[in-house]
Amino acid sequence: MDEGNAENLSLDMLRDIHVPDPISYAPQTVGWWVVFAVLALVALVLGLRARRRWKRNAYRRMALARLDAIEAQGSFGELPRLIKRTALDAWPRGEVAPLSGAPWLAFLDRSYGGDGFSNGPGRALPALAYGSGATADPSALITLIRIWIRKHRA
Repeated sequence: MDEGNAENLSLDMLRDIHVPDPISYAPQTVGWWVVFAVLALVALVLGLRARRRWKRNAYRRMALARLDAIEAQGSFGELPRLIKRTALDAWPRGEVAPLSGAPWLAFLDRSYGGDGFSNGPGRALPALAYGSGATADPSALITLIRIWIRKHRA
């Protein structure tokens, strides 16, 4: 046999390489499907809770936006009205609406865990509410109100 025929015979005898089926990434056992279902349920519950918290705190975002506008305009006489409206959004009307003066300031202090309204720049709120004066340091009062809006707990 000549050499060319030998090469043809050996090439004819070769077979194609068998490629295995691709590996499936789907879990093969029921346990993994249960784990995925539980994880999906936990993610759904956490997402719904975050959405509810976001909606529940919408009044805070609006109050902070209004506070920024008041600060930009320099209309500090609107601060007492803003803080009262914010409190009315968070607490029942019967609990908040009748408060004024020192009881109102004590309520504000209790609601955020500080004393900035009774012993700090917040003492100017009653005078501002009745238009009988301007606050000595409006930036400190605005900072205090901003802290109160963010931290108060109903």
